[in-house]
Amino acid sequence: MEVRLIEFEPGRWRVDRREIPVARSDLPLPYVISDEMPPTEQVDGRFYTSKSAFRAVGRALGLTEVGTEKFKPKRRAEDAPEFKQARRQALRTAVEKYRAGHRVKDHA
Repeated sequence: MEVRLIEFEPGRWRVDRREIPVARSDLPLPYVISDEMPPTEQVDGRFYTSKSAFRAVGRALGLTEVGTEKFKPKRRAEDAPEFKQARRQALRTAVEKYRAGHRVKDHA
């Protein structure tokens, strides 16, 4: 789309907005998410029909709304530096014993 400029004073320009079409959707009406909900009981024993009021009470009580929570990423034990160091040391010991001729006898 080509933008046209109009000189409204010497050396001063502005965009000719008469040329810019209004953004329209193919839908007959805009999609609006309502704040209304069926009466739902909150922990305080009251019933709420407003989503925002329901969430505000939950936040004030320190609750986490299921579906919107953000958990800290879980660290696996294998990712800890101490665990990696212990694993390397165990492998190093096993290789040294094997090279030294130590073999486990089969008790079958």
